[in-house]
Amino acid sequence: MTFTFFQASPELIEIMTGSPVYFDYAGNPIGFDSCSIPCNSGFALEVWTDVLGEDVCEDEAAEGAWVYFLLPWLTNGMLGDVELAGEGVNLELTAATRAGGKWGTGPYDVQAQDAAGTPGPMLTPLDSTCHRRMFISSVEPPEPSTTYLPVAGEYCMAS
Repeated sequence: MTFTFFQASPELIEIMTGSPVYFDYAGNPIGFDSCSIPCNSGFALEVWTDVLGEDVCEDEAAEGAWVYFLLPWLTNGMLGDVELAGEGVNLELTAATRAGGKWGTGPYDVQAQDAAGTPGPMLTPLDSTCHRRMFISSVEPPEPSTTYLPVAGEYCMAS
C-alpha cells in the first residue's frame, strides 16, 4: 500500500515507521529520526471518505454517508518521497498489509447498531485471514487527529 499524507505529526511518523520522535528542550515532539526499518512494528489505519451522489443512504436517520476503509495491520512502514513546498510538506509512505492483527470489531464507533442510527463498533469481527474491510457507513467520522490516542481493550500490538 502507498499513501500520501499532507499533514503528519512526529508521533504519527513514529507509529507508522518505528522512527523515533525528536523532542525539544521542553519535551515537545518537534521532529523524527529516519532510521532502519524495524520489522516488529505495525499499525492500523482507518480512513473515512464522503460518498458522493444523491440518495446515498436508505437510512432515514442518517445525516450523510461515508466509505469506511480499514487496514487492521500494516507493517514495514517506509517513508518515500518527501516534498517540501511553500504550503507544507507532503510525505509518501509505503507499507505492507498483513492478515490478522486481532482487530475484532474494533475499538471505535464506525457503524450504525440499529434503525435509530446508534453508533457502535462493527457488527461482525474482521476474520483473522483478512487484510482489509471497506463499507458504507452512516456514522460520521471522528475529528482528524495526528497525535497519540489511547485504545481501550486488549489489542495485538505486534505478533
